[in-house]
Amino acid sequence: MSKIDKESLFVFTENSRTRLKDASVMLKKTPQRLKYSLKVIEDEGILSEPFCIFDYSRFGLILFRVYFKGGYIGDRDKESVIKKLVQNPHIVSIYELSGEFDLAIEMAAPNPSRFNKELKKVADLVKTLNTYKVVLNLVTHIYPRSYLLKTNELLMGRENDVIIGGDRGIERFTDNEMAVMGALLRKPLTKMTFLSKETGMNVRTAKSIVKGLENRNIIEGYKRIVDPNKMGINKFRLFLKLHNVTQERDTEMLDYMISKKEIVQLNRTVGDWDMEVDIEALDKTAIRRVIHNMRQEFTDIIETFNMIEFYQYYKRTYLPMSLFEQRQNID
Repeated sequence: MSKIDKESLFVFTENSRTRLKDASVMLKKTPQRLKYSLKVIEDEGILSEPFCIFDYSRFGLILFRVYFKGGYIGDRDKESVIKKLVQNPHIVSIYELSGEFDLAIEMAAPNPSRFNKELKKVADLVKTLNTYKVVLNLVTHIYPRSYLLKTNELLMGRENDVIIGGDRGIERFTDNEMAVMGALLRKPLTKMTFLSKETGMNVRTAKSIVKGLENRNIIEGYKRIVDPNKMGINKFRLFLKLHNVTQERDTEMLDYMISKKEIVQLNRTVGDWDMEVDIEALDKTAIRRVIHNMRQEFTDIIETFNMIEFYQYYKRTYLPMSLFEQRQNID
């Protein structure tokens, strides 16, 4: 593997729509050099699919996470299963784990009944996906991959805690807004000129709509999937069952999470556990140190603790394509 410029990787994964001109100013490198760095990262397969971070709760949707056990045997079966899941318009994310669970999917639905109906369809379509656990995702905190940086200079002006889900008001969207979001869901890196052509509106209108959705926190950012194996990143998900949690201790735990550069995501859940924590680092000892400190700091509220290695994402979005297909059918 070629030597990877970690700061360039940080910029292009934290905002996949960053223009080379802007990245050049931030990184103090020429656009030509950055274009080459980006090509190397893409050719190595380290950066893959881009995605928009939409706050699904603003659409009246609920996020469910399903962990499967023994979902497939062998690479050929895996490819077949993944292909079927990727094509499902109700599934927003798919990823592979190593440990107690083999595979996980996330589905966004308007209510538990609809989710249950769609999950049964998945189980009927892929017969091996019949043993699973379901958790309800309450809220997700997304943190930047600051462990890639030597200094915090590139964090200046960035949102260090993007929050999606939770108790948010449901919003109404115009046809033009839905058209723009549908286009960005399908092609997050599309340029404004192509976005205007695809949606049938002029560039100024399309740009204004995107800016408005960002200002209203409907669109919370643009990122890209990073393959941890090809980058040599150690990635784990912690499953925490909590008890005797006061408001004060809950706040202290959140402060702890955001202060650790290795912690990149936190999910509050309802189910067999109360919290999922994604931890990444180039050095596995850094992960062990964060976990050790966490268990020491919050031994009074962590009842049980489990950890599974996170292998790879196959799909990552935050809105189901079915949301836009339904609207087209209504129209």
